[in-house]
Amino acid sequence: MRNHVAAAHHVALHRHHHRQHATHAVHRPVNRFLGLPLGVAIALVWANTVPEPYFRLAQSLSFGVNEIGMALFVGLIMQEIVEATMEGGALHSWRRWTLPLIAAAGGIAGSAGTYLAYVNGRYEAILSTGWPIACAIDIAAAYYVLKAIMPRSGILPFVLLLGIATDLFGMLVVAVWRPAVAAPEGGAALLLVALGLAGAMRTLKVRAFWPYLAICGPLSWLAFFRDGLHPAFALVPIVPFLPHEPRKLDLLADPPDDDAVHHFEHEWNTLVQVVLFLFGLVNAGVILKGYDTGTWALMLAALVGRPAGILAAIGLAVAAGWHLPRRIGWRQLVVAAYAASTGFTFALFFASGILYTGPLLAQLTIGALATAVGPLLAIGIARLAGVGRFSRAS
Repeated sequence: MRNHVAAAHHVALHRHHHRQHATHAVHRPVNRFLGLPLGVAIALVWANTVPEPYFRLAQSLSFGVNEIGMALFVGLIMQEIVEATMEGGALHSWRRWTLPLIAAAGGIAGSAGTYLAYVNGRYEAILSTGWPIACAIDIAAAYYVLKAIMPRSGILPFVLLLGIATDLFGMLVVAVWRPAVAAPEGGAALLLVALGLAGAMRTLKVRAFWPYLAICGPLSWLAFFRDGLHPAFALVPIVPFLPHEPRKLDLLADPPDDDAVHHFEHEWNTLVQVVLFLFGLVNAGVILKGYDTGTWALMLAALVGRPAGILAAIGLAVAAGWHLPRRIGWRQLVVAAYAASTGFTFALFFASGILYTGPLLAQLTIGALATAVGPLLAIGIARLAGVGRFSRAS
């Protein structure tokens, strides 16, 4: 009898490991699938060959992808940032986690200043209203290029926090810019209710993610939407209340993982890959014509002004006593600054909130698309400097 029980236990254990191996075999390629670049490539080809059906599809999917789906992506990134600031994390201590915020301020100043200097130098002050577009950072693109170059580095949460801070600033500027869209309609009260419920769940030690996302998430989303703030950032104030486990460097690593928190994050990450594919498909369909002063101004701001501003701000902060992420030096920072130089899809968000359809918008949308050169520059610099995967020691 004892032998039968032992045999049954062995079979059950074997089946469990087989199922776990099968799950990992599916998750690994999905987690590494570059959904955003594929969606972007399809959108560009489609929009410039058969534009009418493409724009019909993009318009029909736009709200669900940009306003709802992207909240899952930004929320996942925020979860990783919060865990990176915990004890043992890459951004632990205030002198480390505040440094990306300082870098964000430097990047905003550098990109906005360069953009305004160029358009005014060309005597086209009418383009001056587009300066917030020059500040946008495509968080997904920055994540992908750094994940490819330095997959186990503290520079990942550093740049993600820099990008979220920059884009939140841009969203606030756009909301103020368009008061007709941003008129308060009770959103603040809804947000307080969402935060109160999240705080209560945290006090009751609720360890499951779904109650936070299914109850507090929609309330926060509606609060952002009503007050004219982009609801893609709706989970940002909720995430600090979620269950967390300290994470050191292996950001969004593949399973297996021993704890339920990181297991759920892997499942969340799989869903986000689909969202990012649709995000690229919906937003990247830019018709390649109509470039002019605004195009060059946006490219110069993103590819020169922003990296210079980020690096200058970091240099001043480090001289004043702030700390770089662990095992990160100036070569890695230069690569990171160029990884964050693309505005791309987030710049398109800002453009649609500031400008109406016309030649000015066409110039800036081409410029937003052209900033996709930034990640390619980051890869080239990493190769020349021997950073990450290109290290001479590897």
